[in-house]
Amino acid sequence: MTTKLYWQDSHLTRFTARVEETFLREGRRVLILDRTAFYPTGGGQPGDTGFIDATAVVDVSAGDDGRILHLLAGDPPVAAGDEVSGEIDWDRRRDFLQQHTGQHILSQAFFQLSGAETRGFRMGDNVAEIDLALEARPEEIAEAVARAEELANRVVFDNRDVRSREVTPDEAARLPLRKESFITDCVRVVEIADFDFSPCGGTHARRTGEVGLVAVRSWERAKRMTRVQFVCGGRALADYRAANQTALSVARQFSVARDVAPESVARLIEENKRLTSRVKALAGLAAKTEADELLAAIAPGGGPRVVARLFDDRDFDELKLLAHRLVAHAGVIALLATRDREMARLVFARSADVAPDMQILMRAACERLGGRGGGKPDFAQGGGPLVSALESALSAATAGAHG
Repeated sequence: MTTKLYWQDSHLTRFTARVEETFLREGRRVLILDRTAFYPTGGGQPGDTGFIDATAVVDVSAGDDGRILHLLAGDPPVAAGDEVSGEIDWDRRRDFLQQHTGQHILSQAFFQLSGAETRGFRMGDNVAEIDLALEARPEEIAEAVARAEELANRVVFDNRDVRSREVTPDEAARLPLRKESFITDCVRVVEIADFDFSPCGGTHARRTGEVGLVAVRSWERAKRMTRVQFVCGGRALADYRAANQTALSVARQFSVARDVAPESVARLIEENKRLTSRVKALAGLAAKTEADELLAAIAPGGGPRVVARLFDDRDFDELKLLAHRLVAHAGVIALLATRDREMARLVFARSADVAPDMQILMRAACERLGGRGGGKPDFAQGGGPLVSALESALSAATAGAHG
C-alpha cells in the first residue's frame, strides 16, 4: 500500500520516493511508488498533476489494492528500486483544497440550518457542485441557500483550524460525523474546529481562512434533490471579475453606473415589449394592405383566386401572416415562398370555402426541394435545401391548385 503523504500534509509539494513497480500502458510509463504526495482522482476531487523527475504526471489513480498509480507523459528510463523526486502542481492543488474545504463548510451549513444532507459532490474545472436532500418551494430553497452561504462565510472569516487524523471505526462512531463512513479498518476524519467532522480522504486547507470565500453561483432542482453550484477562493475571485466585467460592460452601454444598470435593462425590456407589440400591429395592417393589393391584381374568373408569389429573403413569420390575411377572403388559395442561398420555405393556405388539400400540395412541393412539410388541409408549411427547384415546385403547386 502506498503511503499517502498528502494525508499528512496537503501543502507538501516536493518529495522523494522509491519505485516499487513500473509498467507500460498504451506507450506511457506507469509508476507505483512506496509513498506519494500526488492525490489520486476520487471522492469527487480530480487527481493531482505535476512532475516525477523531469517527466510530467498526467493522471493519478488508486488501485483496488491501495497502491497509487502515476501515469507519466511518456516512457522515461525508470526501473523498480530507483529513487525519484516528485513535484506537485501547487496552483492546481491549492485550487482543489480550497474547493474541497469549502464544500465541507457549505455542506455542514446546509445540514445545520436546513437538515439537508449532502448526497453527492463533484468538482469541475470551473465550478464545484453538491447535491442536497432538500425539497421545498423555490422561494424556500432560495432562502435556505442564502442562509447557508452566509453561515459558511462566517466560518471562513473566523479562520478556524482544519485538522485531520486517522481513527478506528469505533472511535469514529463516537464522533459527530456529518456523514457515515463505511471503511472498516481506518477512518480519516477531517475536523473544522467547533463546526464539522467528516470522514474524507481528500486534500484540505490548514485553516478555513485559506478558503477565501464561498460563493454560490446557482441552484436547481435535480432528481428530487437540490443541486448547488459554488466557487471558492481563486475561483470566486475569477468569477467575481468575470461578473463585474459583464456588469460594467452592460452599464457602459447605457452610460450609467454599474449598480443602476439593472434598472436601465428593465426599462429597455419594457420598452421593447411595447415596441414589439406595436410592430406586430403595424405588420398586421401592412399584411392586410398587401393582401388586398395582390387580390385586386387578379382578374375575376370562374374558380378560386390563386395567389402564387416567390420572395427573396422574406421573413417567414411575415410570409405566414400574409397567407392568413389572403385566405381571410372567400375563394382564395395562397401559395407563397421565400428563399435565401441555403433554404427554400413555403406556406400554402386556402379559404374555408375552397376544396384543395394544402397538405397534399405541400408534400409534393417539398419532395422537389429535398425537404419536408406538413400541416392541415387548410394551412401547411415546409421547405428544403434545393433552392434551385423552388420555382418549378411553386409552378407545380399552382397547377395543382387550379385542378
